[in-house]
Amino acid sequence: MTIFVDMDEVLADTYLAHLELYEEEFGIALDLAQCQGKEAWDCVPEEHAASMKQHAWQVGFFRDLKVIEGSREVMSELDKKYELYIASAAMQFPNSLKEKSDWLDQYFPFIPWQRRILCGHKYILKGDILIDDRAYNLENFDGRSLMYTSPHNVNTNGFERVNNWEEIANKLL
Repeated sequence: MTIFVDMDEVLADTYLAHLELYEEEFGIALDLAQCQGKEAWDCVPEEHAASMKQHAWQVGFFRDLKVIEGSREVMSELDKKYELYIASAAMQFPNSLKEKSDWLDQYFPFIPWQRRILCGHKYILKGDILIDDRAYNLENFDGRSLMYTSPHNVNTNGFERVNNWEEIANKLL
């Protein structure tokens, strides 16, 4: 069985990174509860949104992301049981390709470069399971779609949902 796993908001906490960088830049701490159902830049005054959208263009943004709790341990076990691939959109932001690869080397070294798909659109993926936080990636996948809960997608319906890596382990291990 082939499983594809997204990086941002599934393995790497990009949402938290946006909030932390916003606080550094503007001195304003955002309450995650108030961001539910919104993109991070939709939680700030309109005059700050453009700055927040630029975070992903900064050198080091993708390299310095925190690992989502439980992901390394469960991914390691999934790797023993399935054909496991990382599938991450990495072409939009110039630094993300190398930074994501370096990040994976550090935190998920058991997933070799041959099983890392750093791409644009994910509709080309053909496999059994896709774990992703974005509906537009899941809706075009022919296999089983698992939506990983992130603040921005809490109001999105129509997909089998997983809220954390423990739930993934319970479903797939």
